Amino acid sequence: MKDIINKFKITDGERFSLKDYDPAFADGYKKEDAEEVLTEMIKETAALQSALYADNQYALLIIFQAMDAAGKDGAIAHTMSGLNPEGCEVYSFKQPSTEELDHDFLWRHYKALPEFGRIGVHNRSHYENVLVTKVHPELLLKEKLPGIKNVKDVDKKFWKKRYESIRNFEKHLHTNGTVIIKFFLHLSKDEQKERFLARIEDKEKNWKFSAADVYEREFWDHYRDAYEKAISETATEDCPWYVLPADKKWFTRIAISTIILDTLKGLKLKYPVLPKEEQAKLEEAKKRLLDE
Repeated sequence: MKDIINKFKITDGERFSLKDYDPAFADGYKKEDAEEVLTEMIKETAALQSALYADNQYALLIIFQAMDAAGKDGAIAHTMSGLNPEGCEVYSFKQPSTEELDHDFLWRHYKALPEFGRIGVHNRSHYENVLVTKVHPELLLKEKLPGIKNVKDVDKKFWKKRYESIRNFEKHLHTNGTVIIKFFLHLSKDEQKERFLARIEDKEKNWKFSAADVYEREFWDHYRDAYEKAISETATEDCPWYVLPADKKWFTRIAISTIILDTLKGLKLKYPVLPKEEQAKLEEAKKRLLDE
């Protein structure tokens, strides 16, 4: 378990390049064993989720970022299955609404944070504001930012401040009890092409495909650079990134579950112990029930 975690974990000060990560890596696991391995980890995670809720001191925020067709939706569905839905919330962030654009870029994400005792999953996140806006800076003009009147106003100083805002946001959350796990599902360009073609060929998957996906694919290298910079600038010891191989979906799901399980174990969660007065009341209630 620790080998998987350490292999993919990025913290502050580390040299980082996506070229050093094999998107088809599977760590010796076999596809036919994946379901059994995943099922066992989900059982353990479900037990810890119950303890997380009872302990009520921490919230767990899980962030998923990836290129199109990397398998975020499927990964969330498989790794969260078996958990109590009452203690888990999933938000998928699309293009910001008019109301959201009337606030700072972190506002809509802060609103979607999990409460203590709960798990929150963000399918895309505040990182879109240093990814898609980095590749298409003209989108920033919709944010009504002071001093940003045209694309030429978006300089290195602007991006430095935006990365700083994200680091401060996450540091604040961590300090106040929200544990953050950030996953980047690292998909190869060739595998993305195959998945796009599969969506086109399969009528039941046509709805998942958009012509805009192919348009964005033309910016592959720009997105890769944006991800490398965002991860390098915002990976910290308290809020690390995990760069997970995504060409084999079944292994991606094993890696995700491994990291979530290890993170929950590290919190040393405990069920509350009732005061003696309350324990006495329980014994009295038990006696009354038995005497009926």
